[in-house]
Amino acid sequence: MKVLIQNAVNHIRKLTDFSPQIAVVLGSGLGAFADQITMEASIDYSEIPGFPVSTVKGHKGRLVLGNYGGRKIAVMQGRFHYYEGYSLSEVIFPIRVLRFLGASDLLITNASGGLNRNYRVGDLMVMSDHINMMGDNPLRGKNDDSIGTRFPPMQGAYTNDLINKAIEIGRKIGAPVQKGVYVAVPGPSYETAAELRALRLLGADAVGMSTVPEVIAANHCGYKRIAGISCITDMATGEGAEDVNHEMVVAAAAQAQPAFLGLIRGLIEYL
Repeated sequence: MKVLIQNAVNHIRKLTDFSPQIAVVLGSGLGAFADQITMEASIDYSEIPGFPVSTVKGHKGRLVLGNYGGRKIAVMQGRFHYYEGYSLSEVIFPIRVLRFLGASDLLITNASGGLNRNYRVGDLMVMSDHINMMGDNPLRGKNDDSIGTRFPPMQGAYTNDLINKAIEIGRKIGAPVQKGVYVAVPGPSYETAAELRALRLLGADAVGMSTVPEVIAANHCGYKRIAGISCITDMATGEGAEDVNHEMVVAAAAQAQPAFLGLIRGLIEYL
């Protein structure tokens, strides 16, 4: 695995000597942030050895390297999902590459359904913890000790300081920022009403189909600070009959862009 990671890093290094401090992963409908940075390089995923290709609407599929808020950042404009047919080791491969490229902090975002009755569409939820219901783990299989330990701890996976800072920034900019637990499911079908009620009983505040594998991998390979931000794009309490589709998710994420951009900007400047 280390060889595959280094091959990808070497390819990127042939195109640019830029070394990011912060890695940012953008979820469905949230890719506009990449247009806000002062770009040093833009590389399609298809050009990077070992990178999968994004197949989902709302994920452009390119790595953008540049400066923002006085920080050097690497932005994944689109991510990969287990439901696309990729293994979890493929899903988390870019997280490892960005770490070996130089990134030590990770801001990871997603669009999710709100399980908490107190949430509203358009709210932003800073992730305090997660529940893995994907039925798999990206670290399953032979461990490479040069990447990380065999049994990485996951309590405190999300940095408390960044959680508190996100809430503070939300208050300052007038953005609706909540704090809660994210549960990841494999997808791609949306959950039944009974499943949503069960997930809420487990203690989850929002549900989605990503992020958890990347955060597990980030903890494994040594990112120092991690923050997860969910954009609540629909209410998924399991108590109504409202259908949800991907177009609705992307549209709701687009409407939340001003608050989302303000929160991400504030966190990057803080880092």
